[in-house]
Amino acid sequence: MRIYLDMCCFNRPYDDQTQARIHLETGAKLLLQQKVKDTECDLIWSSVLDFECKNNPFEERRHAILQWRWLAKTVVMIDQEIVAQAKAFELRGIGKFDALHVACAMSSQANVFVTTDDRLIKKMRKNDTLTTMLPGEAIAFLENWYED
Repeated sequence: MRIYLDMCCFNRPYDDQTQARIHLETGAKLLLQQKVKDTECDLIWSSVLDFECKNNPFEERRHAILQWRWLAKTVVMIDQEIVAQAKAFELRGIGKFDALHVACAMSSQANVFVTTDDRLIKKMRKNDTLTTMLPGEAIAFLENWYED
């Protein structure tokens, strides 16, 4: 199973953990990362994540997040095809960086794109081009909680 976590996911542990939703999503995101460490799934990284991470003003967070690049099975570098695909997503109302993340995930044939961005999930589920989930949904999907 190949998963792509966007920067919202990587930053989730640094959000206000007193909010129940954030706390639960953080736990699920950490479980996803453990699955990567345990080689139960393959992490996909991208040059978009590199760029966003390097622009994080908090050095400790930047360093901690960037360590995941070295555990990734695939690192996607942006090319003209990815830029063209991202521009098509932008025309559907998806923000520039979100569109680039989605295009990178698609070009690497990710099975699951994981984000904590509700607006992005709503837009991605409308066009049904990439399985897009919250961290908790991704855990359920990876562990087959709801088998038929």
